[in-house]
Amino acid sequence: MSACTRLLASITLLACSALAQAAEEVVVYSSRIDELIKPVFDAYTERTGVKVSFITDKEAPLMQRIKAEGEHAKADLLLTVDAGNLWQAEQMGILQPFDSKVVDANIPPQYRAASHAWTGLSLRARTIAYSTERVQPAELSTYEALAGKPWEGRLCLRTAKKVYNQSLTATLIETHGAEQAEQVLKGWVNNLSTDVFSDDIAVLQAIAAGQCDVGIVNSYYYGRLHKQDPSLPVKLFWPNQADRGVHVNLSGIGLTRHAPHPEAAKALVEWMTGAEAQAIFAGVNQEFPANPAVAPSAEVASWGTFKADTLPVEVAGRRQAEAIRMMDRAGWN
Repeated sequence: MSACTRLLASITLLACSALAQAAEEVVVYSSRIDELIKPVFDAYTERTGVKVSFITDKEAPLMQRIKAEGEHAKADLLLTVDAGNLWQAEQMGILQPFDSKVVDANIPPQYRAASHAWTGLSLRARTIAYSTERVQPAELSTYEALAGKPWEGRLCLRTAKKVYNQSLTATLIETHGAEQAEQVLKGWVNNLSTDVFSDDIAVLQAIAAGQCDVGIVNSYYYGRLHKQDPSLPVKLFWPNQADRGVHVNLSGIGLTRHAPHPEAAKALVEWMTGAEAQAIFAGVNQEFPANPAVAPSAEVASWGTFKADTLPVEVAGRRQAEAIRMMDRAGWN
């Protein structure tokens, strides 16, 4: 073998070795805070030896960063909250679809994109929270009923600027049509006891403090607050059990269009939809597993069972712009 041939062989070997090492890492851009995702990624590294690096930020900057990186992408996966955000990422062209029999078997279709561009990982109910001191559960029934006169001056809401409320509104439009949905929103705004809050924790604290009697929140915020203070005089109520069911949204993940390590990233997604990861992820987040074969944590299970709305969650994205315009017309700030 000539020196030149040996040199080429060495270069090829080094290149292959570098590629193999590169494939032993997956990079995730995540809008979820470190403490909520690190246990899952640590468990995956322990099981497989594959390192998971992640960068956390708000969803909008992360999506813009992926778009700006283009073909020079650093991220393999985008992990974020709410189907509305995932749908938006898909519309921006920064995700690519991938077929997986494992994901399809683990996650029900209403919690996945029809295009296979993303899948849900954990679920949260956006439901009614009420004061145990001033409200009897029998007084509650549906989201729509909170627009009625009995709740005048008794309702707290989070700002309309948050995607969680935009998604809830989108499902109201899908279910009732624009005219009826807008009347519900106007009723809610009319029944507010105070200005809207910046986050769901503030809504729950306002109910506990007597500033209002009922509110609409994501279930996991209640879980976090209740864990800190088990004597919290607030409970969750599951609305619309006689008709469509509770509005459920998700946190989810998608493969970036120019992922540097697509196969390694797909393997991570498949594992995250399986039993072990689902139990870790949902337990840390006080959410419901997206995989129906996995039981929720003891804390989450203590809230009771409910019928969930079966609308595909991507409706939240498809009707997002319409929902935002409607909320503005209704005076929901």
